[in-house]
Amino acid sequence: MAKFPVEPFKIKAVEPIRQTSRAEREQVLRQANYNLFAVPAQDIYIDLMTDSGTSAMSDHQWAGMMMGDESYAGCRNFFNLQEAIRSITGFQYFVPTHQGRAAENVLFTCTVQPGQSVPSNMHFDTTQANIIARGGKPVNLVAEEGLDPVSHAPFKGDIDLGKLEAYIQQVGAENIPLGMLTVTNNSGGGQPVSMANIRATGNLLHQHGIPFFLDACRYAENAYFIKLRESGYADKSILEIAREMFSYADGCTMSAKKDALVNIGGFLAMNDELLYERACQQLILREGFPTYGGLAGRDLEAVARGLWEGLDEQYLAYRIGHTKYLADRLLEEGIPLLEPAGGHAVYLDARRFLPHIPQAELPGQALSCALYVEGGIRGVEIGSVMFAYEDPDSGEMLYPALELVRLAIPRRVYTQAHLDYVVESCQRIYARRQELRGLRYTYAPALLRHFTARFAPL
Repeated sequence: MAKFPVEPFKIKAVEPIRQTSRAEREQVLRQANYNLFAVPAQDIYIDLMTDSGTSAMSDHQWAGMMMGDESYAGCRNFFNLQEAIRSITGFQYFVPTHQGRAAENVLFTCTVQPGQSVPSNMHFDTTQANIIARGGKPVNLVAEEGLDPVSHAPFKGDIDLGKLEAYIQQVGAENIPLGMLTVTNNSGGGQPVSMANIRATGNLLHQHGIPFFLDACRYAENAYFIKLRESGYADKSILEIAREMFSYADGCTMSAKKDALVNIGGFLAMNDELLYERACQQLILREGFPTYGGLAGRDLEAVARGLWEGLDEQYLAYRIGHTKYLADRLLEEGIPLLEPAGGHAVYLDARRFLPHIPQAELPGQALSCALYVEGGIRGVEIGSVMFAYEDPDSGEMLYPALELVRLAIPRRVYTQAHLDYVVESCQRIYARRQELRGLRYTYAPALLRHFTARFAPL
């Protein structure tokens, strides 16, 4: 029997949400061209589209926002954030950005040349798109266990080190400006990366003279999984584990909208002073002066405080337990998931949920739409809409190994009753799954098509 964790907080403010009728939702979905990104938030009952920027901030963070220094240059909140980032990551230099994709934009503009490759365990959508936008090639080399939805390997987010070595030999280290690891691995089910794998990846890349960066937006959740699952870390604090993770890397990108528990913000950090200077110039062009980077002083303060709050072990135990509860309840009902539960989301396995719908007919998108019509619940497709692409040489459409629907859980927002409602809605869809049909595109942009694509039912 699934057990819901006791919340390590009490609720001080509430926000009303409105339930709509099935007929209303069907009409809304048609008007949105079957893309849930186009559905107004007021028409969503339970919003599990993302955990990015959707957290409930603490009283300490809200109090900090009242201390925002809105000076254009050198505001005091920048120095508070600098102290937090240096203390946690050890990186000497950083630039604030309005969110993670802006940090990626700055990093890849400074490092990636056309034709170069950036290997990773699995790039997420904006990372992949920012590399492609610079003329580069994003390469995913996740371990085989990470592609098996029912494997219970403890660290399914690990990169395959043999594949990484072979890829470096194949293309040449001079054609790889940097390597990355996404912790936790969002595209692969929110699965963690082991400390051993982080260490070995850094060593391997450095042997070839290749810089190593972490996509660190869920680094605290990854550190907690290391504490739970990896030998030698049970007695270490989350801060100690996080510091060791960062010690093997040369820098990181971070969307603070995840593990820093804020609604906006991010940063790019590094130890290379020359890279930092180039990043500052790009930041001034794209985001703002290097001490505010597209954020108000109050937002910088909220990030600084949230970085520390996100490392609290009592909070992380609740956070991981919250996600596990939803996964366990769904598994009790026989609903196919990517197992085991990740840190920030539960991923429905659309290929096993809807085996009669081929990937060319977008089963993940079809399941996302069905979930909205059934219960007013918004998830997000992470499959063929997000990652399928046409091979430029053969013209063949290449589909991802995993076809998922992510139910990302905002931090400190939804209760047990909300999650039980999600389970009941999934039960009803699963009972009539053979009735569901696929979708076709009526419009699809070249990059990040899932945000603005339009669909029609088959």
